[in-house]
Amino acid sequence: MDSSTLGSVRAASAASRAFERLAHDRSAWLGAAAVLLFVLAGIFGPIVMGVNGPNTLSDAALVGPGLGHPLGTDELGRDVLTLLVYGVRTSLVVGVLAALLASLLGVLIGAVAGYVGGKIDTLVMRISEIFQVMPNFILAAVVVAMAGPGTLRIVLVIALLSWPQVARIMRGEVMRVKELEYVDASRCLGMKETSILAFEVVPNAVSPVIAVGTLIVGQAILLESALSFFGLTPPDVPSWGLMLSSGQRFFYQAWWLSVFPGVFILATVLAFNFLGDAIGKAFNPRIQEKT
Repeated sequence: MDSSTLGSVRAASAASRAFERLAHDRSAWLGAAAVLLFVLAGIFGPIVMGVNGPNTLSDAALVGPGLGHPLGTDELGRDVLTLLVYGVRTSLVVGVLAALLASLLGVLIGAVAGYVGGKIDTLVMRISEIFQVMPNFILAAVVVAMAGPGTLRIVLVIALLSWPQVARIMRGEVMRVKELEYVDASRCLGMKETSILAFEVVPNAVSPVIAVGTLIVGQAILLESALSFFGLTPPDVPSWGLMLSSGQRFFYQAWWLSVFPGVFILATVLAFNFLGDAIGKAFNPRIQEKT
C-alpha cells in the first residue's frame, strides 16, 4: 500500500467513526431536523400556501393571529407567515453562501500558513488576529453603508469577516497532520510539496472546518438580521431583521410583528449551533485518537 492510499484510508476511517458518533448524537438530530424544516419551508412554503410573493396584500391590517392569518398581518395587510417564509430564503442564502466563501478562503490561507510556516505563518496569524479583535457588526455596517445595500455585498462582507475562524482551525490541523508518518513517506517517495499538501494533508485536516462552517452559517444569519434591522439591506428583499425593525413601532398594538421574526431568528441560529457543535465533537481528532 503506497502512501497516497494510506492517507486516503486514514481519512475514510476517521470520517466513518465521526459519522457513527454523529448518528448517535441527539443534538445533531435536533439541529439537522430544524435546519431541514427551515430549508423545506423556504423552498416549498410559498407553493403550499399558494402565494405569488411576499407583498400580497389583504384587506385586514394589523390583525392578530387567527384562522385566516395564523401569525397575523402587518400594518400593510401582508400575511406575517408569508413574510417569514420568504425571509427564510434570504437568511439561508446569505448564511450558506457566506459560510462557503469563508470556509474556502480560510482553508486555503490556513493550509498554506500551517504547512509552510515561518514568516508566512506569522503574517497570516497577525492578520487574522486583527480581524478577530475588530467588532464585526460595526465593520460590516460601515462597509455596507459605503458600498450600498445588496445581498451579494453582504455575503462578501460577512465572508471576509469570518475567514479567520476557519484559517486558524485549518492551520492547527495542518500542523498536526503534516507531522504524521505517511506524510513523511510521501515525501520520501518523491511527491512534490504542493501535491502532498493538496492530496495528503488537506483531506485529512479539513474535517473540523465543517463544524466551524456550520457555526458561521448561524453567525451570518444573525449578522444579516442585524444589518437589515438598521436598514442596511435592500428594502425590497424580505428579511426577518427588517420585519423586526418595522414591527417595533407597533409592539404594544401588534406584538406578533416583532415576536415571531425574533423567534425565527433565534430558532435558526440555535439549530445551526446545535448542528455545528455536534459535528465539532464528532470530528474532533482528539476524540478520534481515543476511539
